[in-house]
Amino acid sequence: MDENHPDGFLRHPREPIGKRDPHERIGDYREIYAPSWQDEHLQRQGERCMDCGVPTCMGGCPIGNLIPEWNDLVVRGRWREALARLHATNNFPEFTGYTCPAPCEPACTLAYNADAVTIKSLERAIVDRGWEMGWIRPESPAQRTGKRVAVVGSGPAGLACAQQLNRAGHTVTVFERDEALGGLMTLGIPDFKFAKHQVERRLDQLRGEGIEFRTGVEIGPAMSLAQLRERFDAVCLAIGAQQHRDVTVPGRELGGIHFGMPYLTAENRRQAGRDGLAIDAHGKRVVVLGGGDTGADCVATAHRQGALDVAQISVREQPPMTRPADNPWPWQPRTYEQTYALEEGGRALFALNVTAFVDDDGDGAVDALVTERVKWTLDSQGRRVDKTVLEENIRMAADLVLIAIGFRGAQAQAFVDQGLTLADNGALATDETMMTDLEGVFASGDARRGASLVVWAIGEGRDVARHIDTYLTGASRLPPSLQTLTPPTDD
Repeated sequence: MDENHPDGFLRHPREPIGKRDPHERIGDYREIYAPSWQDEHLQRQGERCMDCGVPTCMGGCPIGNLIPEWNDLVVRGRWREALARLHATNNFPEFTGYTCPAPCEPACTLAYNADAVTIKSLERAIVDRGWEMGWIRPESPAQRTGKRVAVVGSGPAGLACAQQLNRAGHTVTVFERDEALGGLMTLGIPDFKFAKHQVERRLDQLRGEGIEFRTGVEIGPAMSLAQLRERFDAVCLAIGAQQHRDVTVPGRELGGIHFGMPYLTAENRRQAGRDGLAIDAHGKRVVVLGGGDTGADCVATAHRQGALDVAQISVREQPPMTRPADNPWPWQPRTYEQTYALEEGGRALFALNVTAFVDDDGDGAVDALVTERVKWTLDSQGRRVDKTVLEENIRMAADLVLIAIGFRGAQAQAFVDQGLTLADNGALATDETMMTDLEGVFASGDARRGASLVVWAIGEGRDVARHIDTYLTGASRLPPSLQTLTPPTDD
């Protein structure tokens, strides 16, 4: 670090890039984040980085971002070099700078007994500046290898894999079953959390680098995996993990009960002018089941649609405000933090287990749900194994119920029918090179390891590209990402 700011963490308080006022932002679908920031503000925040001898922030990042390096470059005003450091480990820093929960921040050394460096804000600022200045442009390979690779799925894992392989000189075609590219970055995450022009300009960059995209092609019904293997030298399956976990209780068949992700997808399509709105919360009493990111996005979307009332239920107990004794730094803290969605309104309810959905007036639609207040017994891995019921028959009015309790694996039956196997968690089984049971067919992202974070998907895409490059050429000069054993998963 520069000698001029070794004590920056003592002189400057933590001040991340803020969000718009909740009362203002709830009335539109524009991004919730403050639209601009000052260089001096971010440079002061960069000065708070201590350039630790052992940078634990990097250990908390699944892709090994060179955090102290680009912090220092921001302080020095060398933004373009900071962008190069950022792109050295992360193909799409805006994907993570806007949507990642930033496990690097609680791993920051300052977080041991103070406020962490604003790593996520600095990442966002660097890439924002890169786009503003026109520094982010297509980077085509100097020569082609003659090898052809098919990537199935255009989410963060598929796009990262495609870009890395293309830059290694292979010819890459990306197949997407939906009408739009970007996976859940486009169809799953709401516009107000991540504006879709951010995906489009990356896609334009990838097209400029020579990657071909084909939408509306579902491998299985439209084109078989066998056909792909005949036409391409290698195949990467980056199809995500969209098998929903369900609530199997009496009344589940009633109208007005939907999975959270199709609800978000329908609204994203409506905002893009591609489809009519399928599920509308306007004037309704909405209950969202699930305390994770998808649940929060459902709450915020219901606010913007004009819901009469919104409640978010978690089956787990409310986390403590401070770290429990068995959750020390630098582990991801198991503490309570109010989501952006609940900043905008609604109620968060904890330790409630749904036991039934009720149709009071006989019209076939849900009118209420019944819950029980519980205390869970957990095993050594933190999994629920038993419960004590503290209170029964708690009724809650509901005209619309959104189930957002996570995912249980890939939608992969078409691939299983063609010879692939599934792991115990419903993901595609692979060996240590990320290859499936079929020669030359690889898997990456949520499809391989289960539903997780965008940053993990990008790391998976980079890693599988390296393995595919090795498979095709015998050796690879593509960099690996930083792998750890236990990625965070959606709740």
